[in-house]
Amino acid sequence: MPTNVYGVLSLIVWSLIVIVSIKYIIFIMRADNNGEGGILALLALILQKQRRDADTFRRKTIIALGLIGAALLYGDGVITPAISVLSAVEGLEVVAPQSQHLVIPFTVAILAALFFFQQHGTAKVGRIFGPVMVVWFGTIGTFGLHEVLQAPEILAAANPWYGLRFFLQHGHAGFVLLGAVVLAVTGAEALYADMGHFGKRPIRLAWFLLVLPALLANYFGQGALILRDPATAINPFYLLAPSALQYPLIALATIAAIIASQALISGAFSLMQQSVQLGYSPRVQIIHTSQQETGQIFVPEVNRVLGLGCILVVLAFRSSSALAAAYGVAVTGTMAITTILFYVLARSHWQWSVWRAGALTAFFLIIDLAFFSANMLKVFQGGWVPLAIALGIFTLMTTWQRGRFDSSRCTSQGPWRREPRQEIQAGPRPRNCCLPDVRIEGRSACAAAPSQAQQGSSRERDSTLDSRRAGPGGFSNRASRSDPLPSQL
Repeated sequence: MPTNVYGVLSLIVWSLIVIVSIKYIIFIMRADNNGEGGILALLALILQKQRRDADTFRRKTIIALGLIGAALLYGDGVITPAISVLSAVEGLEVVAPQSQHLVIPFTVAILAALFFFQQHGTAKVGRIFGPVMVVWFGTIGTFGLHEVLQAPEILAAANPWYGLRFFLQHGHAGFVLLGAVVLAVTGAEALYADMGHFGKRPIRLAWFLLVLPALLANYFGQGALILRDPATAINPFYLLAPSALQYPLIALATIAAIIASQALISGAFSLMQQSVQLGYSPRVQIIHTSQQETGQIFVPEVNRVLGLGCILVVLAFRSSSALAAAYGVAVTGTMAITTILFYVLARSHWQWSVWRAGALTAFFLIIDLAFFSANMLKVFQGGWVPLAIALGIFTLMTTWQRGRFDSSRCTSQGPWRREPRQEIQAGPRPRNCCLPDVRIEGRSACAAAPSQAQQGSSRERDSTLDSRRAGPGGFSNRASRSDPLPSQL
C-alpha cells in the first residue's frame, strides 16, 4: 500500500534527522575530551567534575553505565563490519543468482584484507578511501534523485504525520518494524567515537554537505521506485541503477561497505586507548600512525580479535538477513546510555538547568528506548551474540580495575620496617593488607613491596625510557605510563 511506503520512509527520514543530525552531530559531539569522542571520553569528562568522596553510589552508577555502553559498542563492533560487507556482496545474487555460492568466500576474503590494512593507519587508509566515498555518495544520490523526479509525490513522506499514522494503524507490527528502521542510524555512535581520528569540524561538514543529502535522495528514490513498481521491493537499492550499471554498483557498494566498517574499527581502537588510560583495561600496544593527529592510532590486539570475530560471525550466520537479527541490540543500548550521560554532563559541566537538560534528554531517550525495546525482541534470534560479547568485555574491564585498585591499596599500606634477615616466620601483617601473612627475609610480605618513593623513581626511569623509544612526532608505541590510575578517578 502507498501509505505503508510513505510511513516507513517517514520513519527513516526523521530518524536520520533527529538521531544523527540533531542528537549526535549538533549536541553529543560538543562533548569532546581534548578532541577525543566516544562514550568513555564522555565518562571521563563527567568524572573530572566530581570529587571522589561525593556521593559514592552516584559515581559508581555513572561509571557502570559508561563501561556497559563501551562494552555494548565492542559487541556491536563484531557485527557491523560483517553485516556491511556481507550485504554488499549479496548484491551478486540480484544480478547473477548462479553466483550465490561465492558470497561467503568473497566476504571472508574482503574482511581479512580490511583488517590486514588497518596497520597502515587511518590517514593512509583515508587518502585511498576518501575519493571513493565522494563517488559513492554522489552515485547513490544521483540514482535516487533520478527516480524522485519521475514521482515527486514521494516527497510528501517528509511529513512526520505519515510515520505517526503508520504506528497508529499497525500497532505492534509498526513497533517491530523499528528494529529494521534503526539500521539506517546505527553508525551514529561510531561517528562520535571516531571524532579523535577525523575531527569535529570535518565530520559535521561531510555529514551536512554530502552524506545526509545523498542518503535522503536515495531513500526517497527507493520509495518512488516501489510506488511505481511494487515488484522492486525485493531489493530497491540495486534496482535503482540501470541494468548495465548494476555490476559496477555492486563493486562500489562493496568498497563503500569496507569504508563504513572502518568507522567502527577505528572507533574500537579509540575506546581501547581510553579504557587503558582510565585503568579499565590491561596495557596493550598502541601505535600512533600520524605525526599530526594524536587520535589516529592502531591497536594490533584489538584488530586481531575484531577480525577473527567478524569472520566467525559471517561463517556462523551466512546471510545478512540472519545477521540483521543480531544487529542493533548492542548499539541501541549504547545510544540510550550516551543520552543519560549527556544529561549528567550538561548539568555538571555546562551548568544547564534541570528543565533545559531534562527536556532535551527525555526527547532523545524516548526515541532511543523505543529502538532498544524493538531490538530486544530479536535477542533469541541472534541478538544474544553481541550481548554475550559485551558481557565478557564488561567483566574484563571491571575485574581489571578492581584488581589494580586492590594492588595499589596493598602496596601503599603498612609499616615499612626492616627486621633481622635471618628471621623467616609467620607474623602479624598490617591492617587491610591483601598479601599472605608471611615474612620474607625478615620483612612482612606487605613490607617487601616497593615503597611509594621507590615506585615514583621507577616511573621516572620508565618515562625516560619511553621517551627514548618514541617514534616520529614524539609518540610512543606503548600506552603512556603517565596515564591516570583508576584511583585518580
